Amino acid sequence: MRILIVGDMVGSPGRAAFARVVGQMRQKGEVDFVVANAENAAGGRGITGPLAREILDAGADVITLGDHAWDQKDLVTFIEKEPRVLRPANSAPGCPGRGWISVDTPGGRVTVLSVVGRVFMAPHFDCPFRTVDQVLKPDAGLGKVIIVDIHAEATSEKIALGRHLDGRVSAVVGTHTHVQTSDETILPKGTAYLTDLGMTGPHDGVLGRELAPVLKRFITGLPSPFDVATGDVRLEGLLVTVDAETGRAQKVKRVRERVEK
Repeated sequence: MRILIVGDMVGSPGRAAFARVVGQMRQKGEVDFVVANAENAAGGRGITGPLAREILDAGADVITLGDHAWDQKDLVTFIEKEPRVLRPANSAPGCPGRGWISVDTPGGRVTVLSVVGRVFMAPHFDCPFRTVDQVLKPDAGLGKVIIVDIHAEATSEKIALGRHLDGRVSAVVGTHTHVQTSDETILPKGTAYLTDLGMTGPHDGVLGRELAPVLKRFITGLPSPFDVATGDVRLEGLLVTVDAETGRAQKVKRVRERVEK
């Protein structure tokens, strides 16, 4: 089973890049399952219900979110109706929606789980390590293929979770920093790993935003609106080939596709 996991989608350029690249890969039969982090899909902050539907229709099987999950108010009601959109599983008790889902596919059941890290992140998230351990119970009815998205700032926290879950899941991938790392690997017990998938969106600014207002903020400290940039649009992520019977990763390949206007 070939699984494409796509890094943070930013604004309309990111959505357009996702639709084009994933559409082509689907048409050519290059991927069997697609997971997309889309927590910055709505103008760079959060996601709305209509945009989530757009991304699902464009080829995502599951959408994961992160610390900006609730930036768009309509998601609070939408996420209760659409189980394929995941907020972090370690969100505070009482949050709507769910943090993991199992999807039956022609190649077997695939489980996707989303968590947020705690180092340099908001304090109201529970421990991602204990949260994943609670989900990965033998009687939980999970798929053999399990994908974990850890949305976190600290590389050490992502690496530690990858090692903690080695041999228990098919892949652990990091999101949030918008900068793709080059450490893709298969860990000793068969789990695919990448510290950060990167960003699907415009790369000619700063983390998907226009350069000038970001520079102004750094230099003066004055608030500025951070509009989404437009140029050098790419889709970034990881393509993982998994043995659907054992759940072990067989091959990993970083993805970086530039999209012409």
